[in-house]
Amino acid sequence: MVFSWRRLRERATHVLHLDEEPARLAAGMATGVFIGITPFYGLHTLIALGAAYVFRLNKAATITGAWLNLPWTAPFVYGFSLTLGEAVLTGDWGRFSMKSVHGLAESAGAYLRAGPRETADNLWQLVWSMLFVASKPLFVGTTIVGFVLAIVAYFVTLEAVRDVRRLRARMHPVPGPSGRPPREPGRTS
Repeated sequence: MVFSWRRLRERATHVLHLDEEPARLAAGMATGVFIGITPFYGLHTLIALGAAYVFRLNKAATITGAWLNLPWTAPFVYGFSLTLGEAVLTGDWGRFSMKSVHGLAESAGAYLRAGPRETADNLWQLVWSMLFVASKPLFVGTTIVGFVLAIVAYFVTLEAVRDVRRLRARMHPVPGPSGRPPREPGRTS
């Protein structure tokens, strides 16, 4: 599993350079992002592999997307999703305000100051208590957040893959039928 921004960036860069249809890479990443938001923390990789197999998506892209919800962002994602789910189910949008989101950020301060072992224990306690105590609001909230982030991830990944390919084509032009690289549009020589 990826636990640092550097390793996640390296993995994402690897996915962008895969020789796969851009829409398929983007679909894999979007599916992985949706899976990564679900409250099944610790099972995301297995679920992503299963989804990649069933939907015939790129496994590397799907797993990378599932790993975007890192351990130090998970409490914020799940707290926000729980608050959103409660607001949707109760219709009480007064609880879903900047004040409640700010309170969530303050309560996560102790989590962020904890050591690695304490952090893992706290995360598991948080996830399991949300699953059993507040499961319905959490599932509603993570579904909404996951769906929105998956759509964003699809289009961001699609455009990033296309940009990487355009850049690669500019840096390494394929020779034309005459054996010379093609001319750039608008240039005369």
